[in-house]
Amino acid sequence: MKYRISRTFTLVAALTALCASQDAVAQQVDRTVLPIPEPQPPVVTELSARDVSPPARFDVKAPQGAPNVVVVLLDDIGFGQSSAFGGSIKMPTLDKLAAGGLRFNNFHTTALCSPTRTALLTGRNHHVNNAGAIMELATAFPGNTGIRPQSVAPLAEMLRLNGYSTGAFGKYHETPPWEVSVSGPYDRWPTHSGFDKFYGFIGGETNQWAPAIFDGTIRVEQPHSLDYHFTVDMTNQAIAWMQAQHSLTPDKPFFVYFATGALHAPHHVPKEYIDRYRGKFDQGWDVLRDETFARQKKMGIVPQSADLTKRPKEIPSWASQTADQKKLEARQMETFAGFGEHTDEQVGRLVQALQEMGVMDNTLFIYIVGDNGASAEGGPEGAYNEMMALNGIINTAAINMPHLEQWGGPSTFPHYAIGWAWAGDTPFQWTKQIASHYGGTTNGVVIQWPARIRDKGGVRAQFTYVTDIAPTVLEAANLPFPRSLNGTIQRPFDGTSMAYCFDDPKAGETHTTQYFEMFGNRGIYHDGWIAATRHSIP
Repeated sequence: MKYRISRTFTLVAALTALCASQDAVAQQVDRTVLPIPEPQPPVVTELSARDVSPPARFDVKAPQGAPNVVVVLLDDIGFGQSSAFGGSIKMPTLDKLAAGGLRFNNFHTTALCSPTRTALLTGRNHHVNNAGAIMELATAFPGNTGIRPQSVAPLAEMLRLNGYSTGAFGKYHETPPWEVSVSGPYDRWPTHSGFDKFYGFIGGETNQWAPAIFDGTIRVEQPHSLDYHFTVDMTNQAIAWMQAQHSLTPDKPFFVYFATGALHAPHHVPKEYIDRYRGKFDQGWDVLRDETFARQKKMGIVPQSADLTKRPKEIPSWASQTADQKKLEARQMETFAGFGEHTDEQVGRLVQALQEMGVMDNTLFIYIVGDNGASAEGGPEGAYNEMMALNGIINTAAINMPHLEQWGGPSTFPHYAIGWAWAGDTPFQWTKQIASHYGGTTNGVVIQWPARIRDKGGVRAQFTYVTDIAPTVLEAANLPFPRSLNGTIQRPFDGTSMAYCFDDPKAGETHTTQYFEMFGNRGIYHDGWIAATRHSIP
């Protein structure tokens, strides 16, 4: 009997040591091949289960101390429109995050929404993703098919297979339109692209008062409320999901992709926000551009030696507008500004939730202020219904004026005049769609990570690009790039991590060369120089 007891204790001790050893190995697994394979269970020869300790359950965990990651992406807002980058739109959440983190004033996008978003979510250039333009303009030619290659795994999938919870909320414009049905396939939907949870709309835009919402792959109705607004709804969903994740698995980090439909047209916002800006834009877009440029210099957002680019001949001057045009167009910009403040307020609710959960300190919070430059797609005088402009029907003041008092409400689907987009991209030339010039490709970015970033309120002027976000997140999480995922060898990131300059404002650039192309307008950046050619305008 003594021999049996001794033998049992010896066997249990051995198995316990083996399990502990396996657990240690699990934390040192090869993360360059995903998914991480399950370890082989130990061989047990003991006949009685009562005499054997079970092996530890295999569970993929994120590296110790890996931060939560929140990426906020606004839509169709120019470099010179938010208050954090010298603009006239009050965005106190963005301002507060900038004061506690870093502002990047030389960050670039592709000049259009779908290409920027797929580059952001994968870390590879937009043509590599077969997203040469928006999904609706896909063709059969390589670089523009709308089908993400298997060798281009999304960041969310990399994080999910490394122990993160992943959720996407808001706009998802990376699914080919012919796959948006109950027949699928669902490979390019968010929940098959690395996200455990999705709540939002599939496509380029939606009615903010009556959106086309999907929960996962299931179409759902909006909550019935007289004061319903989609940005508020998606924020409620994101907060509830984060709270559930933290409550149930407090040691498991989460990745939130929070991509608002705002500030893309239609510019829908409660009237009270519009009224906050009444009279603020009566000076017109030419003067607004000068005012913004002066603030940018004072804030150190642009160099003191910078010269302001001139207005292109294709964009009318404010002085050339009639009294009715000025009255109408001022209201358009008041609406857009109110839309921006309302959107930032919802981001503020997201931040407050993180603070109340006690996780803000170790959260890498990336606030990207636009997926391209401000949009000139509203035409010369704006449109009370954007669909008219997109179908070649040019709105005039006579057509728009009857809708002036309802502008931004449920009976309109509005967009502002091209002059406001040009002013919104101060100090650069041109607008959204124009990849050859920085007005189309430059967007402000704020990054806060209290546990890591010490230079609070700092400005970083290194050239950075949208493909740099994914490498930054992997480095922050202490995760390697997977050379193979789901059995497919992966194409390396085209971007480089931005973390190298978190501590050093003068650090040498790591992203030294980058091409730009959209609709034939193109440019290339290399070591501080840019060559550009433009053939068309929106």
